[in-house]
Amino acid sequence: MPSPAFRVGTTPAVFLVLLSASAPVRLCAQDTARISEAQTVLSQLVESYGVSGAEGPVRATVQRLLPPWTKPETDTAGNLSVQVGQGDPLVVFIAHLDEIGFAVSRVRDDGSLELEPRGGFFSSLFEAQPALVHAERGDVPGVFMPRDSGAGRHTPPPLRVDIGTASRAATITRGVSLGQTVTMPKQFVRLAGSRATARSFDDRVGAAAEVLALRHLDRAALRHRVLFVWSVREETGLEGARAAAAALGTTPKRVHAIDTFVSADSPLEPPNFAVAPLGQGPVARALDNSSVTPPAYLDSLVAVAHARGVKLQVGTTNGGNDGSVFTPYGAVDVAIGWPLRYSHSPAEVIDLRDLVGLADLIQAAAESW
Repeated sequence: MPSPAFRVGTTPAVFLVLLSASAPVRLCAQDTARISEAQTVLSQLVESYGVSGAEGPVRATVQRLLPPWTKPETDTAGNLSVQVGQGDPLVVFIAHLDEIGFAVSRVRDDGSLELEPRGGFFSSLFEAQPALVHAERGDVPGVFMPRDSGAGRHTPPPLRVDIGTASRAATITRGVSLGQTVTMPKQFVRLAGSRATARSFDDRVGAAAEVLALRHLDRAALRHRVLFVWSVREETGLEGARAAAAALGTTPKRVHAIDTFVSADSPLEPPNFAVAPLGQGPVARALDNSSVTPPAYLDSLVAVAHARGVKLQVGTTNGGNDGSVFTPYGAVDVAIGWPLRYSHSPAEVIDLRDLVGLADLIQAAAESW
């Protein structure tokens, strides 16, 4: 759960141009087989919608992408999990399914929708952008209405959505009702080299890394049980992870939260905190706002990465992680991140090499640690 930060002073209009281009999800001629596989998995997860509390489509995509030998289970909270191996201790890897967005809090007499945010972010980044209301009968298009921010107004009015109707009754007729989630249309777009941009890389990259690790896992090499979890409602307070931790019948030896490392690696940001350059591998989160990784475990993770030839960065950042809610039960939280630019914005940026390295590190930690 990274802090709500748009980490560079570029205007949202720049990103609207970028995302409105109907660029297909394409592979590049120079891609390795691993990069191609990573993009194929990640793009499908990114283009599935799942605001906190409405993660069903993303969960279904994960299930479809899992290797056929797995036996996924869904608990009463909505978390998806796959267990492999036998014996003690238990080691948990957990990535979250949900993304930031909104929920409809009121339908006004003029037909427009009042919203409440799900997760922490700057709502101004959605202003004057296309909107999607995820209604029961299908997505209803709309726009996030531009707001009055003229002279003398220090705080703009709350963000609303216009779906083109002129009355409350007409909006309800379109199938829109209270509690339905609202997002912005999104698309996985490949940039130069191995870079890509989209909305909701947080935490689709972590979810994809767990899928990729399971696909390549050597089950015969496992020396203990390993539980892979895809959690719900992380952005609204680690709620799914909290339920998963409480439901476990045993205390894990370690929990690896696989989530964003909100990086200062951006053109206009001072490089004095949270620096993890894109393309230089996953990041061991030594410290964030919710947990501190014990130095001995950090050193051990570095050794595991070195033994497997995986690039690993070490850093500190803001935000929290799902693993922190397991620590009251006695587990050690060893969070692993991946560097992200422009967190919680409509145009996050990653390097696919970091996703491949992250999947390799998860596999190594499962098999040999």
